Amino acid sequence: MTDMTRKAAIARGTSETSIQLEVDLDGSGVVSAVTGIPFFDHMLDAFGRHSLIDLALEATGDLEVDAHHTVEDVGIVLGQAIAKALGDKSGIKRFGSATVPMDEALVLAAIDISGRGGLHYEVDLPIEFIGTFDTTLAKEFLIAFASNAGMTVHIRMLSGENSHHIIEAVFKALAQALRVAVDLDPRVKSVPSTKGAL
Repeated sequence: MTDMTRKAAIARGTSETSIQLEVDLDGSGVVSAVTGIPFFDHMLDAFGRHSLIDLALEATGDLEVDAHHTVEDVGIVLGQAIAKALGDKSGIKRFGSATVPMDEALVLAAIDISGRGGLHYEVDLPIEFIGTFDTTLAKEFLIAFASNAGMTVHIRMLSGENSHHIIEAVFKALAQALRVAVDLDPRVKSVPSTKGAL
């Protein structure tokens, strides 16, 4: 099992966004997230608190266009940072799943830290705005996150009507599943794969 501190910092700048992010996989869920998109900040706060991953994020983007580039690029950077913090993935549990209720909404998330990024998403979400957040951006964030983290991510909405409740349940279920998957198991002495690598 690795004794490395599981932290990472990534900065990414494009003509559309500028992002600085620090993560600590073995934190206590302390979050500072400033993106200029209040509902998205709220979701990132829920993600950190329920995964127990510390997040320090500052992101600026072309919000005068819309929130798409900022949300997608935060997904890219968060995925990259978690992948970097995981290192060679020695000792992790690898798999995690959670089912989370949020009032009438019920969402299941399952994760495999497989090295093969991919999102499998079945969420019947009304297309509307929650504040300045377009509900279609939840999926865009998850696509970017899963592919850059090298994780297979399944998200299933089991019930729900209210967009805020559904998306919040998505982020919390993802966080709870990730909390399990990145956890270190003292009985796992190497990489949890028959291939010897993830």
